[in-house]
Amino acid sequence: MTDRVRVLLADDEPLVRHGLRGILDAEADIEVVGEAADGATAVSQTRALRPDLVCMDIQMPGVDGLRATSLVLGLPTPPKVLVLTTFGSDENVFAALAAGAAAFLLKRASGDEIAAAVRAVAAGDSLLFPETVRSLAAAHVRAPTSYAGPELTARETEVLALVAQGLSNAEIAASLVVGVETVRTHVARLLAKLGARDRTQAVVIAYQTGLVPLTP
Repeated sequence: MTDRVRVLLADDEPLVRHGLRGILDAEADIEVVGEAADGATAVSQTRALRPDLVCMDIQMPGVDGLRATSLVLGLPTPPKVLVLTTFGSDENVFAALAAGAAAFLLKRASGDEIAAAVRAVAAGDSLLFPETVRSLAAAHVRAPTSYAGPELTARETEVLALVAQGLSNAEIAASLVVGVETVRTHVARLLAKLGARDRTQAVVIAYQTGLVPLTP
């Protein structure tokens, strides 16, 4: 990335916003362009400032982070959303990922970890290990709902299961003995059929609907 990552901070704690701004503005390739103390302001600031990424707190007054995430990602040119949370086991984290958040980060993370997370999410990379998503799903999916979207082919179902294991396109291609471009096509079709923004959300949907079982 040649340009700086433009970040909006959404958190109802002024000290948290101040700390995050200090960490991120110290990085040559990251710029904090605005702040919001609640979800409604986060949405309006996103519209006005058009950041590349929003660091979104979950617990905020009025419009909370979950609703704000959905609204922000519904904009014509949505930013990436990195959810900030105090507890990694918070059921709202799973709901935020289901809503389309790219990843989540614990607030106790170090400055280097926060900056690295912002760069990774802005670049479209995933921060989530497959076992993290699986454990969140196991804790919060009581009973899978029926999948009501377009039917997946047998190959697409196979690819989805491998995506859920955290395999890259090249690793999936090697496993299935097909070309990487073929895998890319399958993944793109999967995302479209599932209505998922990225691979992480596709896996969340797969667990929610039972397309990929939580038990081996």
